[in-house]
Amino acid sequence: MHYRSREVVQVRRAYDCDVLVIGGGIVGLSTAYAITRAAPGTRVTVLEKESGPARHQTGRNSGVIHSGIYYRPGSLKARYAVRGAAEMVKFCAEYDIPHAVTGKLIVATARDELPRLHALVQRGRENGLTVRELGAAQIAEYEPEIEGLAAIHVGTTGICDFTAVARHLAEASGAEIRYAARVTRVDRRPDRGVAVRTASGDVVRGRVLVNCAGLHCDEIARLTGDEPGVRIVPFRGEYYELARPELVRGLVYPVPDPAFPFLGVHLTRGIDGGVHVGPNAVPALAREGYDWRTVRPRELAGTLTWPGSWQLARRHWRYGTGELHRSLSRAAFTRAVRRLLPAVREEDLVPAPAGVRAQAVLRDGTLADDFLIQETPRAVHVLNAPSPAATASLPIGREVARRALAELEGPGR
Repeated sequence: MHYRSREVVQVRRAYDCDVLVIGGGIVGLSTAYAITRAAPGTRVTVLEKESGPARHQTGRNSGVIHSGIYYRPGSLKARYAVRGAAEMVKFCAEYDIPHAVTGKLIVATARDELPRLHALVQRGRENGLTVRELGAAQIAEYEPEIEGLAAIHVGTTGICDFTAVARHLAEASGAEIRYAARVTRVDRRPDRGVAVRTASGDVVRGRVLVNCAGLHCDEIARLTGDEPGVRIVPFRGEYYELARPELVRGLVYPVPDPAFPFLGVHLTRGIDGGVHVGPNAVPALAREGYDWRTVRPRELAGTLTWPGSWQLARRHWRYGTGELHRSLSRAAFTRAVRRLLPAVREEDLVPAPAGVRAQAVLRDGTLADDFLIQETPRAVHVLNAPSPAATASLPIGREVARRALAELEGPGR
């Protein structure tokens, strides 16, 4: 027994950590948090290439705690969003993070949207949500300035500061967090674990790798020696701030197009009292292309040489043309907003920081419509975790932690 204990100690010393997480966004930090809670004593190191947490998808969204109404019943998105919304509110309350459960309206402004609105009611109820159907006159009970033919109210939607959530997850996890640690090389050997080299030349050794690299997750998977079968095609979400926030009380969404993963231009009152309008979704010319001026030829070439990108463009070119038009014309964007909020004027829309969605696209052009987690020996890759991943981050983290801990017990199980 004494000999066995000494052997275990020697094995642990051969590694800097048990689980090495790449990515300091909310999913990576939730995973670290879940691992240390499920298996106290497990050594976790998180490598984040930026100088702080939550600098990309986590910190550049509208801050909405999604209810789960949009997602296919039984899917990971549906189950984790419904569960995650309740857990996120509880987590924010526990750590005194600014948040509110506001509810939201989904509004039909044209007759051809009414069947899709009724379908959302059914989907929401299948996902266990309480949904109230509203006629045109009842919309004013919630939003006096909003006009539509019909609407539904979903009471469990809320808002919070996801960046603050990420910071608290980092602190509460007890993990070692290394910032400014961009990964440049991964050496994965099923019998020896992984060794990761950073841009500064540091080498970090772990028994299991967890890839939560968001916009770069497919690249990290390939560095590990795995072919993910998808590519991240970045879409920029462009936002405006409403100069007259008094026009909107809470959260107002259009009826989404089920053929596309974006929710359309919506209005969201944040925890700071301001109202964001957007996003408009356009192809980004870099993984972190937050404006049209940011172009990274290697990353753009990676998008253009992926067959799925062309299949996607061919399938959705009409939708994409409208998004591009609204990106280049504030007048066109204003007209889109007026469908919900007739009182808005072009001068009411003040440009605000954009975000980029890390959308996984399959080779045939199909958009991955659910969270995608892939396991290989000594590695777990999170390959598709766009919205509502922030809402669902706590249950996602537990699932990724479960898989990582199983790899610790026996690679490839």
